[in-house]
Amino acid sequence: MGSLMSQPLDPGNITALPEVTSPANPTPPAAPGAPTSPAQARLFNDCWSCRVLSGSGLLGAGGYVYWVARKPMKLGYPPTPGIITQMVIGISIAAWGVIILIDPKGKAYRTV
Repeated sequence: MGSLMSQPLDPGNITALPEVTSPANPTPPAAPGAPTSPAQARLFNDCWSCRVLSGSGLLGAGGYVYWVARKPMKLGYPPTPGIITQMVIGISIAAWGVIILIDPKGKAYRTV
């Protein structure tokens, strides 16, 4: 009884894939100046309009979530754990938007 996920993984049962000596479609060589690994490619690629659009959208969404959570408290209801959680999530979404707008990591690695 039990599923496969409930049993521990046995590394002896994993078989390696056979190696291919020559690929059918070899990859072309990288162009000079192009990033050589996916780790070097940036998510937003310094696109200011993309960062403004997504950052301001996240700021607005976070503000809305926070505002909806604050509404019952303004009517005099005591805060519940659910309302507090919703406020924290709203603040977190807004903080994510601020991080995308200011892009602190991208400024440290820019080359001219």
